[in-house]
Amino acid sequence: MNIHELVIEMKLLERRSTLYEEKYGILSEDFYNALMSGKLAHYDEYDETRADFSRWKGIYETWRRRKQSLAEHQ
Repeated sequence: MNIHELVIEMKLLERRSTLYEEKYGILSEDFYNALMSGKLAHYDEYDETRADFSRWKGIYETWRRRKQSLAEHQ
């Protein structure tokens, strides 16, 4: 993946993350840290929230990988 493709994909991922940030009122990085430390486990009982958090986690992890790839290309 070249730099242009990385930037485009990162921007698309950021737009998707923004929807969750606005819905839940928390930045993606803070959400991810809370999720990974187990602070959001009580939300697992709600189907919609569990599905949202799963998708959001995947989006954020993909964004982080693309960001790392971009740093390696520069």
